[in-house]
Amino acid sequence: MIYSYTQISQYLTCPRRYRYRYLEGWKEKDTRAAMLFGRAFERALSAYFLREDPAAALFREWSACQNEELHFAKNDTWDRMLQQGIMLLDRFCQDDRVHIRQPRRNLQVKVLKPISGTNDFVAYIDAIGLLDGTRCLLEWKTTSSRYPDEPDGLLALDPQLVCYSWMTGIADVAQVVFVRKRLVEVQYLRTTITDEQRQEFGQLVEDTVRRIESAQFLPHSGIRFPQNPCSSCPYVGFCLGRQDMAEAALVRRPGAEDLDWLDELNY
Repeated sequence: MIYSYTQISQYLTCPRRYRYRYLEGWKEKDTRAAMLFGRAFERALSAYFLREDPAAALFREWSACQNEELHFAKNDTWDRMLQQGIMLLDRFCQDDRVHIRQPRRNLQVKVLKPISGTNDFVAYIDAIGLLDGTRCLLEWKTTSSRYPDEPDGLLALDPQLVCYSWMTGIADVAQVVFVRKRLVEVQYLRTTITDEQRQEFGQLVEDTVRRIESAQFLPHSGIRFPQNPCSSCPYVGFCLGRQDMAEAALVRRPGAEDLDWLDELNY
């Protein structure tokens, strides 16, 4: 079986949520404007490094979502997000701090790593290139608010960056954060992942895969105010026995049926 960072993080957040998504086939509907805009913006960045027109690429990709019923955050509109995206691309081009050699090879880099038994782990790295002249692993992020840069070293605790460093063996990692706000901003956050962190993440992956393969899918209830992850979980309808809520937020991939054997393994 092939595992990924998203699968591992989903299981660690809530094993029951992992079961709903990866075994029973329920997937959140693509209606969040911020998520779809992020995908369109990443394609525009690829166009920039491929020496194509990034603004035209953003308009083309984002236009494909224009007539969909999207959920926009407060103060966001399709036009406003497009305008912010173009300004961010312009700022990024002016900064000229990121360079990627052989972009067709070093953008959206697929890395496959064997783990326990016949299992593999897969990762898709946004880019491998140079930030201010230093070679590092690069991750693009679009957001409506700045990422914290204090205390010093905080970025090294980001589990996804640790995962990508473990997959590639590249110690220097960076996030390029495109902040959509009234005055747009591009943050360049860089850190170093240690050998110890990579080893610990590998052990975490092995342990999590063992629990998944032994069908341990106990729920992790998050109902505790004021922090309440269950309230924003798209799978909460299943946990509440509300099929209507689940089907309003999710779609099921074809063929995800006949999974009674999972319930048998749990007893």
